[in-house]
Amino acid sequence: MGVWIWVVLGIVIVVGAIALIAAGSRETSSGEEDPLMARLAEFSESGELTSLEEIELSQPFRDRVVVPFLQRIGEISTRFTPQRVLEETNHKIELAGNPMRLEASTLLASRFVVAAFFGGFLFLISTFAPDPWPLARVVIVVVLFTVLGFFFPQLWLQSKIDRRQKEIRKAMPDALDLLTICVEAGLGFDAAMSKVSEKWDNELAIAFSRAIREVQLGKLRRDALKDMADRIGLPEMTSFIAAVIQSEQLGVSMAKVLRIQSEQMRIKRRQLAEEQAHKAPVKMIIPMAFLIFPSIMIVLLTPAILRLVKNFKGLG
Repeated sequence: MGVWIWVVLGIVIVVGAIALIAAGSRETSSGEEDPLMARLAEFSESGELTSLEEIELSQPFRDRVVVPFLQRIGEISTRFTPQRVLEETNHKIELAGNPMRLEASTLLASRFVVAAFFGGFLFLISTFAPDPWPLARVVIVVVLFTVLGFFFPQLWLQSKIDRRQKEIRKAMPDALDLLTICVEAGLGFDAAMSKVSEKWDNELAIAFSRAIREVQLGKLRRDALKDMADRIGLPEMTSFIAAVIQSEQLGVSMAKVLRIQSEQMRIKRRQLAEEQAHKAPVKMIIPMAFLIFPSIMIVLLTPAILRLVKNFKGLG
């Protein structure tokens, strides 16, 4: 077991050295501005004299060490990853709203890092435990947590996607009402979307704002709206964008289309709420069977059991 301890310590030292090298040797990609130089120029303009080392140390540990280390591993793993997997991962990141400005290679590399961390952590616990664990238990626990760590980034990303889509689905009826009011007041569709993005600070407003910026940069409105629907991934948003594009092509009143879409969104949201309400009793069976019912049985039967035991002792 002592040999394993030295092996684990050696792995930890090697990983730490790689992380420090990756943090120290990070280079600026071609065509991009160095963020350190940009911050140094910002400090110089404000009159505060500082150095690159101080600016580097002022950044969070995640930006200085963790992200560059994952990027280096991602660059290596990208060479052996199929293009289809990278495209699917990029699409999922877009559906999640691009949290933490992740890249597909970084997310794919984090699976191996998190798996190694989970497995190594449990191995250290089993090694330094007061009572030595059996070899079979060590293998099972380490393998189980390694597999869990491998799939943990994907589960985290899927939870981000579900949370974002839920927030957008909840905000869509109110946003369409505001769009309808703005269009009926004489604003164009782009200006109405700008009003929605200015009024609220949620995922739907961010999606509208990005689509508006794309239109301002020269992209066709229908292409920008279709891309926005693809980045959200909700059937309701896809049908709404299709209705808007069709109304523009056929010359139908935009206000009437928006009002109809708003009513349909509210009906859909009400149906989803009713569906969740019908699922609630089924979901409550497990906690009631394993948590609530045993507690009730203990509270109700304990006095009777104690009295029976006392009576039997009196008879004896």
